[in-house]
Amino acid sequence: MSDILDLSAARDRARRRRAAGVASDFDPSRLTLARRLAGLQRTRIAAAVGVTPAAVTQYEKGVSRPTLPVLHGLAEVLGVPPEFFRAGNPVPALASDGAHFRSLRATTSLERETALAFAELALAVFDAVERYVELPAVRVPDLDVPPDLGTSEARNLAREARQAMGLGAGPVPNVVRLLEAYGVAVVQLNEASERVDAFSHQGGRRPVIVLSSLKGDKARRRFDAAHELGHLVMHHDTEPGSRLVEDQAHAFAAEFLAPSDQIGPELPTRLDWPTLHELKRRWGMSLKALVFQSHKLDRFGETTYKRAMKQLSVWGLPEPGPIGPPEAPVLLPRALELLDEPDTARWLARQTGLPIEIVARIVEAAGGEAPRPAVQLDISLTT
Repeated sequence: MSDILDLSAARDRARRRRAAGVASDFDPSRLTLARRLAGLQRTRIAAAVGVTPAAVTQYEKGVSRPTLPVLHGLAEVLGVPPEFFRAGNPVPALASDGAHFRSLRATTSLERETALAFAELALAVFDAVERYVELPAVRVPDLDVPPDLGTSEARNLAREARQAMGLGAGPVPNVVRLLEAYGVAVVQLNEASERVDAFSHQGGRRPVIVLSSLKGDKARRRFDAAHELGHLVMHHDTEPGSRLVEDQAHAFAAEFLAPSDQIGPELPTRLDWPTLHELKRRWGMSLKALVFQSHKLDRFGETTYKRAMKQLSVWGLPEPGPIGPPEAPVLLPRALELLDEPDTARWLARQTGLPIEIVARIVEAAGGEAPRPAVQLDISLTT
């Protein structure tokens, strides 16, 4: 008897959904994007909305379309307005196998997909702005990468990249702004999981580097940015995530920030923390990176190196001796200033088909002040 009642109730619910109408301008890819951005599994979404996981899959594949009540339920669960799912403004996807996450084992696939979805939305905003403002051309150094790439070859490529990017002797003044000047879209993932570190991707119209906002340390931010530049220069067709690939990017970053022939003579030959702190301020490198360099260049022996690393472990993070606020991107907010739009949020929302709330997150992540919609009041009095 209960089975009959359950079947009858299910039929009634299906009849009510059909009577409510079906979303006519539904974009399946927008549902996939919203799900990835929210970091939710289909089973959880389906349970919250009152449909089956198979139905959510069919919506995403375009096999079927949700009814209007289901559409509003999806919007509520995924934290977007129903208008987000309208067709007309596709957001190109970035292939997951082209993203260089620092450690694939330390992050879940949902965390990586959330970060990638954010990068896709950021590139959509950059593309919209670029239709009206000429952004820097993509000029990431195109170097001859040897097939037998190792850490020593990575250091050579870092020196070549410095020369190609017009850097002379001495520290890089601002790594993030240098990347932006060479056409890289740089954003900060403000909602980042502690396990999602910086990552890069070059599958869009311009390469993108996403930096974690959880690292409030200037030296670490500079190293992360240089590390991701290493991926963009060296690893066009390399499967991401391996220890070897990450070691190559580490070697590139260290050499890019402080070439061995320049910093080598300045490094102490004994564990001299005051000198290391001074070098940290001068070169904008962390104490840990300087200790690594000292060991690699044979300034520190094995015993001194281990003692230094033990002390750094005791101090933990953030390291002692802060050198200022982290470098932040500026390209997008400066481009928006040139547009001279009275309501930037609404303008970007119209251009991209994205909700104002998401536009605000992206602009803030790209170094700007989050645009807020202006409230307009009619104060005319009638009698």
